[in-house]
Amino acid sequence: MAKYLFVYHGAKAPTNPDEIKKTMDAWGAWFGSMGTAVIDGGNPVGQSSTVKPDGSLVTGGGANPASGYSLIEASSLEDAHHKARGCPLLKAGGTIEIAQAVDM
Repeated sequence: MAKYLFVYHGAKAPTNPDEIKKTMDAWGAWFGSMGTAVIDGGNPVGQSSTVKPDGSLVTGGGANPASGYSLIEASSLEDAHHKARGCPLLKAGGTIEIAQAVDM
């Protein structure tokens, strides 16, 4: 089984306590549905910055900044896509970038 990095983009985090609970429950159910395929459920991330080749720093996260990540095990890229389709972030308008981790 290969490892896949899921990088979450977009979707505003809820601020209402009831919506926060509902969102957390949905994420918990999604992770639960994948069982042991979840290597690292990850975390939300804060504002990002980029170091450019000349050493300068760009802040603000760019046009579509990352909002979180997870590390998932899947049998193929197609299997990773299938697993990602159940993510609650998609229903909230976000997207998921998927990349296979390469063993070195």
